[in-house]
Amino acid sequence: MSAIISPETFAFLKDLKENNNREWFQENKSRYEKAHANVVEFAEALAEKMSEHDHLVPRTGKKTLFRIYRDVRFSKNKSPYKTNFGGQFTRATEALRGGYYFQIEPGNTFMAGGFWAPNADDLKRIRNEFAFDDQPVRKIIASKEFQHYFGELKGEGVKTAPKGFAKDHPAIDLIRKKQFIVDHYFSDKEVLSEDFVDKINETFKALRPYFDYMSEVLTTDENGVSLI
Repeated sequence: MSAIISPETFAFLKDLKENNNREWFQENKSRYEKAHANVVEFAEALAEKMSEHDHLVPRTGKKTLFRIYRDVRFSKNKSPYKTNFGGQFTRATEALRGGYYFQIEPGNTFMAGGFWAPNADDLKRIRNEFAFDDQPVRKIIASKEFQHYFGELKGEGVKTAPKGFAKDHPAIDLIRKKQFIVDHYFSDKEVLSEDFVDKINETFKALRPYFDYMSEVLTTDENGVSLI
């Protein structure tokens, strides 16, 4: 199993960006299939490494990747293909919350993780927890490792304050968020290196303290009683 992203995969994605049409894609279908297979093997190798420090939903590398075909029905951009290979890993069991994402693209390769679209109940629980005591999560996001890999906790938020929360609450910067995510970008040189699978795995691993904390919050009520 190859855990190395091939330069040929990058070359295909670069050419696809310049020739994003069905005719070119069909003429280069064999290149796509080879590049896709390369990223599938990479995803399987990455999942194997991640399973040493987290419990993931079992799936093949092929099932991990998103389709390269774009849904253009409601988009002004009618280009039929994505110019990247993206994939996700889901944590297993109700006790483990949070998700992992990676994207392979020349000049725009990154990993991301966290909570993209919490449902209404989860969002309310997170906000209430931060309003009650924001120090545990602040300690995590201020840690040396978190700062090294991610810098800050990101995500879209409301402009002022959610209903039921004071605009001048000390934790309003966290409470106003609708997403609670992080990301980390990699250079093309890093992506094409032999140890890239180890680098991205270590970056995912650095999310564990944050995931462990958020999982505890989301699997208990506001009195700390388990919900699962």
